[in-house]
Amino acid sequence: MAWRSSGSSNAALIANLADNTLITSDRVKRAMLGVDRAHYSPSFPYQDSPQSIGYSATISAPHMHAAACESLLPFLPPGAKVLDIGSGSGYLTHVLANLVGETGKVVGVDHIQALVDLSHRNMAKSEGGKTLLARGQVRFVKTDGRLGWREGAPYDAIHVGAAAAEAHPLLIEQLKAPGRMFIPVAGGFGQHIWVIDKKEDGSVKKEKSFGVQYVPLTDAPR
Repeated sequence: MAWRSSGSSNAALIANLADNTLITSDRVKRAMLGVDRAHYSPSFPYQDSPQSIGYSATISAPHMHAAACESLLPFLPPGAKVLDIGSGSGYLTHVLANLVGETGKVVGVDHIQALVDLSHRNMAKSEGGKTLLARGQVRFVKTDGRLGWREGAPYDAIHVGAAAAEAHPLLIEQLKAPGRMFIPVAGGFGQHIWVIDKKEDGSVKKEKSFGVQYVPLTDAPR
């Protein structure tokens, strides 16, 4: 039903995602309503499809952002710490910050400095975004996402917005116990979302979910 979820405004897009049961929780709905995609997507912001943001990167389709938030939601209470790898435009970083509230922290990482700068500019387009940056609730850093960001670890939740060659062990290490990671992984038969849970005792459960198509999690272009 994702292809039917496009709207003429941010509110219409979110309403359609909810009507098509791609958003099922009020918390996710409120968090996404609080971020205007037009501040982050340079073209067709309310279309439910990926859009280019330059540098061979995209902003994912809204239904994928909704799926990530719904999956990670049990690990996103107020005050949670989140790592958003491949943060790109900064859109989902902003949504995640809305979910974890004033006492939470979200770190967005990207391997291209121009995208780190872009995410700052995009977030500063709204008063809410300016506040998140000023209070240090959101931070954007340039680094290789495959290595995570140890400085802020451990994280209650990790979102990966590009297709990894594997579920990188360094990322699993940086999860809290309990914690959850939502990551697209490329395999022999295409890409699939994997939901990886670290249990309270430190054991790890990996569950293969639905097929997807993401840009790869790679080195920065030279």
